[in-house]
Parts: sequence; C-alpha cells; structure tokens
Amino acid sequence: MTSKVYVVTGSNKGIGFAIVRALCKQNDGIVYLTARDEGRGLNSVEALKKEGLNPNFHQLDIESVDSIITFRDYLKSTHGGIDVLVNNAAIAFKNNATEPFSEQAEVSCRVNFFATMKFCDELLPLLRPHGRVVNVSSSAGYLKRINGKAPESLELQKKFADPKLTRDTLVSLVNDFVQSSKTNIHTSKGWPNSAYSVSKVAVSALSRIQQREMDETRPDDDILVNHVHPGYVDTDMTSHKGHLTIDQGADAPSWLALLAPNTPSNPKGAYVWYDRRIVDWVDGLDPGAY
Repeated sequence: MTSKVYVVTGSNKGIGFAIVRALCKQNDGIVYLTARDEGRGLNSVEALKKEGLNPNFHQLDIESVDSIITFRDYLKSTHGGIDVLVNNAAIAFKNNATEPFSEQAEVSCRVNFFATMKFCDELLPLLRPHGRVVNVSSSAGYLKRINGKAPESLELQKKFADPKLTRDTLVSLVNDFVQSSKTNIHTSKGWPNSAYSVSKVAVSALSRIQQREMDETRPDDDILVNHVHPGYVDTDMTSHKGHLTIDQGADAPSWLALLAPNTPSNPKGAYVWYDRRIVDWVDGLDPGAY
C-alpha cells in the first residue's frame, strides 16, 4: 500500500511546525516539513526527530516559481502524488510596522494570497482521491472584516460572497485593493485598513473557489478544501501575545488534514474555527477574534 504524503508549507516554526508534529504523531505517512531556509528547516526536522518523530524536509519558497516547480517535480517523481496539502506559509506586519501601508498591502497580498494560489495551482493536480487541502486563514479572514466605508464595504462583501465568484474576479478585487492603497483611496472604496485581513479574506474566498472546482472536475474523488482559523496562538507572528500554544493552534488544521474518506458529515469548503466549530463565512454572526 502506498504511504500517504503530507505537505505543510512554512513549517519550520510556529503553527506549521506543530501541524507537522501532529501529523507525524497521528499517522504513519510521509510528512514534509518545508521552509525557505534549508538550515532552519533541517534544524526543525532534527528537533522533531529528538521527539521520536520522523518528518522529511524539502526546501520551499512559495514566492519562487523555480522553488515551487522543483518541489512539485520532486513529489511527482518520488511519490507519484500527494494526499494532503496544508497551506500555512504567510506573513503579517506588526501593528507598529513603519513600512507605508501601500507596501504592506502589496507584500501581504503577494505572499499570503498570490503566492499561495500559484503554489496550489501547481500542487493540487497531484492530489490523489480523498485528498485534503487545508488553507490556514484567520479570524482576520472572516468576510465581515471587509468593514470599511458603507455601502462600499457591503458591495465588496457581496462580490467576495458570490457563490459563482471566479478566480479572475477575485484577482481583480485583490489588485484593486493593492492599487487603491497606493493612492490612499482604499478606505473610500470600502476596504479596511488591514492588509492582512484583505489577504486572508482572499485566501478564504479562494478556498471556496477551489472546492467548487474540485466538485466540478473531480466529483467522485472526495477531495475536500477547507479554510481554518487556528486561534490566537503564541507565535512570532502574534509577537507572542496569543493565549493558545502552537499545538492547540495545530489541532483544527491537523483534524481537517486527517478527515476520514467518504464521510458525509465532513466539512467541505467550510470556514472552521480553532475549536473545530464550523462558522458561516458569509452570513454568520461575527465569531470574534479568538
């Protein structure tokens, strides 16, 4: 029997590291810890090996097309496919960041949304039947975080929530935010003053599109794409202000990654909270930050 193959992006530390740990503990498949920096990634692998676990390592920079293609080809030639993809790699500017907001908007969307989408476009064709995709979003990725000037914000929410939203339209929306930030007119067009929120709303919207695409192109393969808020976790990204441990933050993502095959009650295209609760991304009550 072919071993299942799990890939976790941005996993040399924080929540991604804990997801790798959880996957290694809960199954006997091949789990790939990935990182931009080979040295840091290998050090993280060694740390897990000291715990009696056995993850694999591969260098990966989701902003580099060459890096993505190298990893894709390696997975295809070595394993013939993958079973689980956890898209965890992301960045967030601090509240006291000195970079101009336009730069924050461009970089946040480039890494968190555009690079993730490009990586998925190359890796998702490798998914085997019963594949699982987990896109790590955020409480900041809740649709109603698009809460700038009304009624413009409501119109933006409506566009993101459209069940027939296309990739092209989604890309245009994100580009509009980035371009509007350069002339400081984004708030007058309904966008919030949070580049991270917009990037994660886009990731959540992309998740819904990806699930729809899988349903249309591979309807019998039981492929599930979900987006998850891992909670307010004590990591570098939160400046260690989070109240959850990295292992607690890894619980919902790893649960989604390990969903049993052909289970009607499985979340599907869902927005899942860190406590495994399914939240209505479009019309639900604001679940709060944690």
